Amino acid sequence: SYIFQDPLSTLHPLYTVGHQLIEAIRVHQSISLESAKSRALSLLKNVQIPNAEERLNAYPHELSGGMRQRVSIAMALVNDPELIIADEPTTALDVTVQSQILNLLDSLRRERGLAILFITHDFGVVSQLCDRVAVMYAGQIVEQGPTETILKSPSHPYTSRLIACVPKIGRGQGSLETIPGLPPSLDKIPRGCAFANRCANAVEACRSTDIKMTATTNRTHVRCIAYSFEKQEIMQ
Repeated sequence: SYIFQDPLSTLHPLYTVGHQLIEAIRVHQSISLESAKSRALSLLKNVQIPNAEERLNAYPHELSGGMRQRVSIAMALVNDPELIIADEPTTALDVTVQSQILNLLDSLRRERGLAILFITHDFGVVSQLCDRVAVMYAGQIVEQGPTETILKSPSHPYTSRLIACVPKIGRGQGSLETIPGLPPSLDKIPRGCAFANRCANAVEACRSTDIKMTATTNRTHVRCIAYSFEKQEIMQ
């Protein structure tokens, strides 16, 4: 199943929440209208929507952003999926509601034994919810491995710079870190490492060699020529 970024544009504005949930249930399951309504009500309760009976008859615009996203999560759970793809599901929400939604997703995945593929640009979200992380740049995975390992000891220069850009709370005033340069156009991806023109450690081989994912000593895999050369030297 899929959870979209903006629930207001995902849910149909002319139909009630209950109507949309019941439709999703009956399209995939041969059950009566009454059974589907009971299932829809149960799903709303599972995602911790208060006064679930009343919310069944509410239209999307009558709900808060957090409530709408809970309805979207309920919609994703309709057919008991083994995998949910969550595409930036907390971006349109304020910080307090973000935390509530993340806690809800975490508890649902544990209770139901399902996996969540979480698409996000927020490392705070990654650290709170994810067991493993894959960092992408220009449409390609550049580093992947256990979340705790990558957040503490990133191997790829892009991952390192990305984590450095996260503001540090309680450190007083100071300049914010940035990554110089611009990402390449996706219709003109350069050969070699797409991050080379923004990397302070780049060498000529970075721009001329197809770089493979390489295993590191800390259980991660990284697409960086420095690790490719290091592995070749060890093998020799």
